[in-house]
Amino acid sequence: MDITRFSLYAALAIVTYLMLLAWQEDYPPAIDSVTSTEATSIIANDLPETPSVPAPVTRTDSTPTAAAVSAPRIDTAPSEDAGSISITTDTLKLNVELKGGDITSLALPQYLKQLNVQGDPFELLEQNSTRIYVAQSGLIGRDGIDNSERAVYRALQKSYALAEGQNQLNVDLVSLTESGIEIIKRLSFERGSYLIDISFIVSNPSDSDFQANAFGQIKRDGFDDPSSAGGFGRTYLGFVTTSAEDPYIKIDFDDIDDATLTTDAVGGWIGFSQHYFISVWIPPVSDTNRFTTRKNDTAQYFGEFTGSTFSVPAGSTGQYDMQFYAGPKEQYELAEIAPNLELTIDYGFLFFLAAPIYWLLTQIDSVIGNYGFSIIALTFVFKALFYKLSETQYRSMAGMRRLMPKMQQLKESYGDDRMKLQQATMELYKKEKINPFGGCLPMLVQMPVFISLYWVLMESVELRHAPFMLWLQDLSVRDPYFILPLLMAGSMYLQTSLSPTPADPMQAKVMKLMPVMMGVLFLWFPAGLVLYWLTNGVLSIAQQWYITRKIEASYAAK
Repeated sequence: MDITRFSLYAALAIVTYLMLLAWQEDYPPAIDSVTSTEATSIIANDLPETPSVPAPVTRTDSTPTAAAVSAPRIDTAPSEDAGSISITTDTLKLNVELKGGDITSLALPQYLKQLNVQGDPFELLEQNSTRIYVAQSGLIGRDGIDNSERAVYRALQKSYALAEGQNQLNVDLVSLTESGIEIIKRLSFERGSYLIDISFIVSNPSDSDFQANAFGQIKRDGFDDPSSAGGFGRTYLGFVTTSAEDPYIKIDFDDIDDATLTTDAVGGWIGFSQHYFISVWIPPVSDTNRFTTRKNDTAQYFGEFTGSTFSVPAGSTGQYDMQFYAGPKEQYELAEIAPNLELTIDYGFLFFLAAPIYWLLTQIDSVIGNYGFSIIALTFVFKALFYKLSETQYRSMAGMRRLMPKMQQLKESYGDDRMKLQQATMELYKKEKINPFGGCLPMLVQMPVFISLYWVLMESVELRHAPFMLWLQDLSVRDPYFILPLLMAGSMYLQTSLSPTPADPMQAKVMKLMPVMMGVLFLWFPAGLVLYWLTNGVLSIAQQWYITRKIEASYAAK
């Protein structure tokens, strides 16, 4: 197999891979979508199964113990509307229902819903007539206040805001049981953070121990990803969790349609992932927690955890702490929140290449401050790293070009005797010290780098609404005027013209068509990726011209 044929096959492999991504985009998995007729309603079987333990551990701190065990489901039909409160920080704007203390809407002021539309933040959680995506939490079990119906809390204010110069905000929701037990559901926020600390503070003046199990769950119906900018490829949409055996587990809607999945694990987390953003419940790291994904009778999907039973002795106060994250998928921030949470930035099977590429891109951008120019600089780095490989490739191509007349003579001499033609060709390669596979390695190296970079640019929230220059104001979506894909196709055509013409007429035709095929395909790619490919093509042309000139000069000197 000569280098031209191998290069052709490699290009076809890339095209095939990209066409598969396009198929996923054009024909996504079917998802049942249900329109809610009553946005604020809570249906039966909304909450997790009530856990219990044979002998709960008496405690007054924030570290619950013991494992959860199944019990019958509970009915959580709502009663009257208890109202809601609003909370605003520099990073979050949310609405919390006083009935249950659930987060029913959450917007991200630092991320716009649409480019250049100020004052319209992207809404991650929402509950309306067409969509339900909420975060629920509470106490169930023997003395839980969310068993028969959701607890109704009281708040001192209708709205809370993180003031200028204030770094922390605590919002207390208070509920009092018939036995006189006071339960405070405290939501704590910090400036610059998307992480919410949620604590259940139980003051137990009664004569008996208080026992309950905290839960946190994400409820969502099957609407499509509103954060997806369209274009080529489809990012993952579904629930995610972790375990000791598998650090990153994806559970999509189809998996939940097939069966309810339950597992017990120490620590862990469970969340819902979409393009650029994620919501995650994080229970105490030292506890044994139960994680479940399920679907109710109205086609709403749940990802939930149920904590171990914790006990507050009579006459004392105890506290249970957990966390909820709702925000962008920023790799290094997620890594600090919980083990393996950064894996939700899904780079695919080439994650071991994508992670260092992402690191290098962010380091370059920290100096340049423009992701478009950072991508160009990254391309220069790759070309410098692979220069020797490219030199080997172009040297092999130059040698093959020099041998073309002799190979044509061999074909005329041996005619249809392919065995003798092959033997004579190999003898010619050996005599001229030409390795026909000398250009294969650079192609093999660059293919996984290209695929890894594709997923880096697809998954990096930093590129969302990131401008470059002139008409390119968002590198995460396709070029609105298709200028970059056309320039890239032109560079590929020029590269093809500099390469040896295949002796096979069919191969020659396909080689001429390849720039057109890739140009059409790249019309739907993110502009950042096309910018990389265009820069790579221009640098390859310059390298090929320079190296080929040196090689031909060395041949002429002999």
